Amino acid sequence: MGLNDTPSGERARIGFFGVRNAGKSSVVNAVTGQGMSVVSDVAGTTTDAVRRAMELLPLGPVVVVDTPGVDDDAGELGARRVAAARRELEGCDAAVLVVDGARGLAGPDRDLLDAFGRRGVPFVVAWNKCDLPAARAALVGLGEREAELAERCVAVSARSGAGVRELKERLARLAAPAPRARRVVADLVEPGDVVALVCPIDASAPRGRLILPQQMTIRDLLDAGCLPLVCRETELAAALAALVGPPALVVTDSQVFAQVARVVPDSVPLTSFSILMLRYKADLVAAVRGAAALDALRDGDRVLVSEGCTHHRQCEDIGTVKIPAWLAAHTGADLRLSFTSGGEFPEDLTPFSAVVHCGGCTLGAREMRARQERAEEQGVPMTNYGVAIAHMHGILRRSLAPFPEALAALDA
Repeated sequence: MGLNDTPSGERARIGFFGVRNAGKSSVVNAVTGQGMSVVSDVAGTTTDAVRRAMELLPLGPVVVVDTPGVDDDAGELGARRVAAARRELEGCDAAVLVVDGARGLAGPDRDLLDAFGRRGVPFVVAWNKCDLPAARAALVGLGEREAELAERCVAVSARSGAGVRELKERLARLAAPAPRARRVVADLVEPGDVVALVCPIDASAPRGRLILPQQMTIRDLLDAGCLPLVCRETELAAALAALVGPPALVVTDSQVFAQVARVVPDSVPLTSFSILMLRYKADLVAAVRGAAALDALRDGDRVLVSEGCTHHRQCEDIGTVKIPAWLAAHTGADLRLSFTSGGEFPEDLTPFSAVVHCGGCTLGAREMRARQERAEEQGVPMTNYGVAIAHMHGILRRSLAPFPEALAALDA
């Protein structure tokens, strides 16, 4: 990601869904104005979700997702493709149902419409192949039978480009982000406040740049007219001593939580980037409740450690090295750990006694909330890196001081 790029988690995510050979990939290519997906007359050419971050006018920065056909009947592999397509829906801010207009709505199309409704995903129907008389006639027939659904349809031709502009304008209205009531951090401080940000530089830190939560926090503070003071944990004491007065807030990388807590006076609010990210993306209160489950873990219990991004694992990796070590020290138990990253997140969480998730900085808010909701529905406690680390180091109450609602959940 370049310095001027919008992070993927902050982009509107638009998913294109439909049955095989509806012309889905052709519509995607027409909307994006580029050959994003392979097009073929052979059914099932799109075998995995294809994603691309791009600027889509008039909407702006988006992630476009072309999904496999939801009617793939090629045995177990086909079933996995269908499941993958449906999983993509969890993270979508808007959906496009691409229909072969000449054939009309098929059963799997109807199933997708139901799924859009259940998940509350705004959608538009791209009635493809409108250059064919049969497709135009079928759309007229749909309007006579189901006027409300027909209103959501846009007649398009991926081949000629007809209707593509109208489809893009519809998408812009559907996927345009509502003004967020939440900020990353700026709502916790006042303009002119000094905020100390502790950013360790170790083997897992990307060379030449800061990780995404740090970037987002700095930008939010600058937008709010605050004064971010950035340092490593090794220079924190000197940085605080150089200030005329104490900072309004200290935000640290979770993996040095304990070390930073010993340096920062108790009178200064302290939290972590991971906690800020979770609050920004999803439900911090639910993560606080989930942390209590770590105390009840016993020998043989399974714990899922999940990250929203994919990266090369380092010897000091927080997810696969540090958190397992802290869990072992905290519980004294012989735990069975599983690890997932990126879009890989189990449909069935019931084999696990707890889930420890990252802050989700690369995931959209809808996807992060969907993961939390899945865990809650299945009765599996789910917390996040920052909350779990603070809890295991005995400083969770202090790290939640800036968030009264989450603090109240700790006392409930």
